[in-house]
Amino acid sequence: MLNASVRPFLEALQAAYPDAASELQYTDPFSLLVAVVLSAQTTDAAVNKATPALFAAAPDPAAMAALGAEGIAPFIKRIGLWQGKAKNVAALSRQLLELHGGAVPADREALEALPGVGRKTANVVLNVAFGESAMAVDTHVFRLGNRTGLAPGATVRAVEDGLVKRIPPEMLRPAHHWLILHGRYCCKARRPECWRCVARDWCRFPDKTAAPD
Repeated sequence: MLNASVRPFLEALQAAYPDAASELQYTDPFSLLVAVVLSAQTTDAAVNKATPALFAAAPDPAAMAALGAEGIAPFIKRIGLWQGKAKNVAALSRQLLELHGGAVPADREALEALPGVGRKTANVVLNVAFGESAMAVDTHVFRLGNRTGLAPGATVRAVEDGLVKRIPPEMLRPAHHWLILHGRYCCKARRPECWRCVARDWCRFPDKTAAPD
């Protein structure tokens, strides 16, 4: 994608998703952190079905740590990889109490030191909970970065670095949500719906799909 195309491409997405935000249900940085950890390799919709009851039972790190992995597990058994996620949520809750006074740190290094928290999860928390211009690259953002030519890269980190470099600074934080939603609902993995894409004029994908008959 040409440098001159980046801004109009993103402006088209902004117009299409003016109220873009995380689709995970949360009320504070802690519930967001837990929801993002649970969302790994599963859908936000699946997580949102499980978390209301979980957060009602354990609304803060102290209550979550008290539940422990065995207490957390029944709430999330319909989510993929639930065994490991239950252990991580219990462990990160304990670590928040022991090292951060029960608060979620607004610091990348501290976030990534928590069990089950990688760079993507840390970026989501920094972006959504703390208002930082962090770019979380999930499967949708990785696909769009490569498919459109906005920020091609062989690795997640390469795409992240490319997006941070090319996206105008004032657009970087909301662009995270525009790209995720566009990948989820239009620029789909198996068959992108190019015929209704608002940003197709600037996209470099050579095999644009036509509307179904």
